[in-house]
Amino acid sequence: MKNIFLLTVIFIFITNCSLKKVDKHHGVYNLKKKSNKLELLQSNTNDVIEKLGIPSTKSTFDNDTWIYIERKFTSSQLSSLGRQKLITNNVLVLEFNNKGLLIKKKILSMNEMNDLEMSADETLVGQTKDSFISDFLTSIRKKINDPLGIKKAK
Repeated sequence: MKNIFLLTVIFIFITNCSLKKVDKHHGVYNLKKKSNKLELLQSNTNDVIEKLGIPSTKSTFDNDTWIYIERKFTSSQLSSLGRQKLITNNVLVLEFNNKGLLIKKKILSMNEMNDLEMSADETLVGQTKDSFISDFLTSIRKKINDPLGIKKAK
């Protein structure tokens, strides 16, 4: 009986496991290749939307800036136990002038990204227990002095 149970469990695990490479893609496929088709001072916003689609983020500070993102993860090895590995992480930054012509394009790959360190300092909370108690007692005092809220109406 134990052997049948063990074989059933092993069979279930084997049939549900996949040794094929599983890729999860987010953003625009082949961003580098598609960005090479865009020409400075030739392509306009309509051309960019036609080739790349709607941008992930738009910014309108000095000039119009559009940002496109491509991220690709994989979890192919059985030894990784479901952890995902980042394969591709590209960011395309396009800047347009006031006429809608492309004046600047910059593509950032995974190697050009900066690793930021998080600060170990802690932020102090603005409110303390004393201020909460003070606010609570003040609201109670207002309700005692004016239980029907008549003084507020005047």
